[in-house]
Parts: sequence; C-alpha cells; structure tokens
Amino acid sequence: MAMWSLRNLLLWEALLSAAASGTQVHGQVGGSVLLVAERPAGFQVREAIWRSLWPSEELLATFFRGSPETLYRSRFLGRAQLHSNLSLELQPLESGDSGNFSVLLVDTGGRARTQILQLKVYDAVPRPVVQVFIAVSGDAQPPKTCQVFLSCWAPNISDITYSWRREGTIDFGIEPSGLFTDGQVLRISLGPGDKSVAYSCIVSNPVSWDLATVTPWESCQREAAPGKSSYKDVLLVVVPISLLLTLAGLLSAWHSYYSGKKQKDVCIDRVAPETENPLVALP
Repeated sequence: MAMWSLRNLLLWEALLSAAASGTQVHGQVGGSVLLVAERPAGFQVREAIWRSLWPSEELLATFFRGSPETLYRSRFLGRAQLHSNLSLELQPLESGDSGNFSVLLVDTGGRARTQILQLKVYDAVPRPVVQVFIAVSGDAQPPKTCQVFLSCWAPNISDITYSWRREGTIDFGIEPSGLFTDGQVLRISLGPGDKSVAYSCIVSNPVSWDLATVTPWESCQREAAPGKSSYKDVLLVVVPISLLLTLAGLLSAWHSYYSGKKQKDVCIDRVAPETENPLVALP
C-alpha cells in the first residue's frame, strides 16, 4: 500500500511540476541548512516527499501516515533530518551539495502542492591579503603626498565581492573612480595628515565575510626613496605591459606563419603543372 501511494505521489509531482515555485537557499560548507516546506492555511498534510532533483535525482525523505523516513541511500544518508513541520535539515553541508530540491505535499482532501528550492553551498570566506604599492616621484625632496595602490586578494575562493572602507570616519564609502579590477584594487592619495588613517578590504559572499586592515602611510615612509620608484610600483606597471607585448608577439608570429603557409601553398599549386610535364613519355 505504501509503495502504491509513493508511485501515485511521484505521478502527482510530475503532473504539477509546471505549478512549482522556486526559492533560493544559501548554506556554508560544514554548517547546516533548513529547507522549509511551506504549507497554505488550512492545508492538513497527509503525505510528503522530499527529493533531490539535480545534479542527481534521489529520494531523500518521506512522510506517510504520521511516520517520517530518511534512511534512503542517497548522498545525504545520515545527514538529513525531517522535522515535525516537514521541513528538511541537511548537515554538515559539503561543497557538492548545491542543487535543486523538491517537496511534494498532499493533504487529506487529495490536493497536492509542489515546491522547488535551489540550494547554493558556499565556502567560508578566508581572511584576505592586502598589498601596498607605492608610486614615488622623482623630486629631490620627499613628496608632500603619497600615491598608493592597495591590492586585495582572497586565496582559493570564488563567488566573492570586494569592498573598501576608510576606518575612523562616519562615511565608509569609497569613490568608484578609485576602484579597479572589480573592486580588488583601490587607488588613494595620502598626505602627512593621513599618517594614522587605516583602510580595510572586506571580502564577502552570501554566507560569510572577513577583512584585513592596513595603514598605508607606514609603507610610504618605509619604501619611498627620493628619485627612485618602488619595485612594487614597477611590477604594477611592467607586468601588464609585458603580458600585452607577449600576446602581441604571439599574434604576430601566428599571422606570419599563416601568411607564409598560404603563400607556400600558392607556389606549390603554380609549380605542380610544370613539374608534371617532364614525366610524360615521348612518342
């Protein structure tokens, strides 16, 4: 009888898939997430089915006649718990748990309701690394201002956003004109009055965030030398130019090779008829 009910519920779910609604849920690797089964007012649930739809279709949990069951051989075996309100809790989360899930609810009157949930599991954001690049003028006297590039990078992570704030001020906003590379690089100009000013790079994703703080003026005093350019500033300029020149050289070499090959093919086509005549036997 239970198997008959299960087959009929799966059929109901297929017929009602067009009426399904999608909900996005975020989770963190190592943590837990609750997939909530929403029930309309007056909807008295008699049977329920939780399934994983993507990347693989698996039966996760069922509720029949007041009896919950989660011991199905899915990738969530031992990590799924069906609560009394028919919401499904998954823990601990793994990076491969992202995907689509569905819950089918059937009430005592035979009405069915299907809900689709999209789970996205993120890694915890690590503490970013901030590097200070100093641009030094060629004047004999120490400069009155210090041009600084702050570069922020979070290792081994994806789906993150970068933002900056100037500590100790009410307005934490940074002018967009000073931001480069999707917010990873910040350009600022400092003077003697900014000796104690600190800047923080904040990296975040939908489930976590972290930051790193630096005081750029310290690097201005330590690394700037009159008449010389900081080696970091040189790298900031030279490396992109070197990459562009290398790419241009490769494109030029490819064009020369392609053009030479095309000319060679044309020459072969022209010479071929002439080299065939001496091979013709004379009468």
